[in-house]
Amino acid sequence: MTLRVLLLPLLCAVALPAPAQDFEREARWRDEVAPNVVVGDVVDLRAADGRAFLGIYAASPGARTALVIVHGIGVHPDHGAIGMLRMALADRGFATLSIQMPVLAASAPPEAYIQLFPLAAQRISAAAAWLNERGYSDSVLVSHSMGSRMANAYFDGTATPAFRRWVVLGLGNEYSHRFAASRPVSVLDVQGDADLPAVLQHAEARRRVAESTAGGRQLTIRGADHFYAGRHAELVAAIASFAAR
Repeated sequence: MTLRVLLLPLLCAVALPAPAQDFEREARWRDEVAPNVVVGDVVDLRAADGRAFLGIYAASPGARTALVIVHGIGVHPDHGAIGMLRMALADRGFATLSIQMPVLAASAPPEAYIQLFPLAAQRISAAAAWLNERGYSDSVLVSHSMGSRMANAYFDGTATPAFRRWVVLGLGNEYSHRFAASRPVSVLDVQGDADLPAVLQHAEARRRVAESTAGGRQLTIRGADHFYAGRHAELVAAIASFAAR
């Protein structure tokens, strides 16, 4: 077998284009979500790339702290536990802004999302700026699953983060070396004891980083899966306590 034959599959793989960001999928979700929002208001935010993206903003009378809430892979800002959190935390006295993160086609593998991390970081930054323009000088970032990897990319690429604290839900990786070295914000690292294998596999490494941040810690919620089904009240209480000034 010639070297050319051996290299051909590799060359073809390298030549394949990366999956494109699925703006049509985002638009479909906006059309689906916007008419059904009961708590909060649908808002359009604009990131540095100039493209508008969906946010759901819920004010709370007298709120001093605002929470930017970032969902996981391939969903929308009112999906499942994210929709629950944005409403329940508004009831706890926080302003909440749940934002649409960049998505790929439903068939895209998780690792393909790495290419979207810079765009995700732009959206997180734009959300913090939007809240600051409305008078919220104290912000906390809450992220779930793939959204937590996107949030880590935000901190890695931001010299002066706009957030005081970071609530990390279900991160299936270790924190980046840069974040672990700089520890720019206090971290509450949350997992369920029945979480995904990747989350539990990296739990000890994440615990060490979380506990090395100012006031940070790791919390394992007993009986909780990756989406905290049946344990929402405990999750909300933990986030509210950590985010309070």
